[in-house]
Formats: sequence, C-alpha cells, structure tokens
Amino acid sequence: MTSKPNHPDFKSADDWLNPKKLSAVFGPQRDVAEGKRVFIGISGGIAVYKVCTVVSRLAQAGAQVTVAMTESATKFVSPITFQALSGNPVYTSSWDHLESSDPQHISLADRCDAALIAPCTMNTLSAIVHGQTDSVVALILSAINRDKTPVLIAPAMNDAMWAQPANLRNVELAKSDGNTIVGPGTGWQACRHDGTGRMSEPADLIQALVMSITSQSS
Repeated sequence: MTSKPNHPDFKSADDWLNPKKLSAVFGPQRDVAEGKRVFIGISGGIAVYKVCTVVSRLAQAGAQVTVAMTESATKFVSPITFQALSGNPVYTSSWDHLESSDPQHISLADRCDAALIAPCTMNTLSAIVHGQTDSVVALILSAINRDKTPVLIAPAMNDAMWAQPANLRNVELAKSDGNTIVGPGTGWQACRHDGTGRMSEPADLIQALVMSITSQSS
C-alpha cells in the first residue's frame, strides 16, 4: 500500500510515518480543540511490536489514542508500553472501569473517530464477526456504530491459519459487515513459514486510517 500514496498531502511512503504530516489529519484543528480519537484493539501475536510504532506516531501527531489489549496480547508487549506511548490508560479486561460512570465502555466506543484492530488473530476475527464479547477488545468493538465510525482489521497469523476455509469465510463476513480488511502481507513469518498472513507494516496501517478518516469526513 505504501508504495502508491493516494492522498495529496502524502508524497512518499515515509510521509505516512511523519508526525508533522499526520498532524493535519489526526491533530487538533482550528474548530476542534482535541485531535482525532482512535481506538486500537490489540490481540495476541508476535506482530504486536509493530503496533508500538503506530501508537507512537499517532500520539505524536496529536491523536487521542486509546488502547485495549486481550490477555494474550499482554504476553507479547506490556500494557505499560502502550500506556507510555499513548499517554492514556490501557484497557486489559472487560472489568477495567477506567471510566467509572461507564462500566460497559459504551462512551469510549461512541466517541471514536476510527478503530483499528491490529494484530487481529484468527480467534479475535471470529469473535468480531460472530458477536462474541469475551475480551475487552471485542466488547468495545461491539459498541461501535459502523455507520459513522470506520473499523479497520489487520489480520496476522500463520499462512496455514489464514488459508483455513473457516477463516476465509470470516474475512468475507467481516467485509460484508462494513469492516475494512488491511492486508495481510506475504513473506517470512515468525513460525518459519513463507506465505500470506504477515500483518501489514505500520505505514500501511496508518495510511489506511488516514484514508478512512478523510473519506468519512469528505
């Protein structure tokens, strides 16, 4: 995706990781005091490390980033890392009442300008499309109104898992429900396979967010 920039303010692939460039989309604007509110849901997979870059660049650009992590995700990168990068508390349980007046996290979902699930494992994708809310990521996502808030899903899994008929059916269900699928890419995987299933790179994820937000407001 980053090889062909298709936004007039982004002339090269590197621009998608440039906080100064991104601030025009995510940062505070003349008529709005706060930056765009982006929810990032993280499920368990080695690709979690890539999301550190996404959260950092969005926060530097002035976005208000809220992160939620499944229990498995916390085994790869500590929630403290994302708290430091985003500047906000991180949700790790459906029982986290960071907003005491909203134990179901509905207001968090209501005020999002965009949502990104990355990495999205086979299990989390299944939960999303089948309405299961047994993780805080799926719970918050279930309260997002897709008519007004774009939801981007970045799959990340072994190539054999990606090719499973059940998974490919879930991908199509996710698309039909109005979600945008970003990636996955093809190449070397942590399982020592070479195939499809690599999560998209940080620049690709940010580009997809930019295009979703700008198209939503146009």
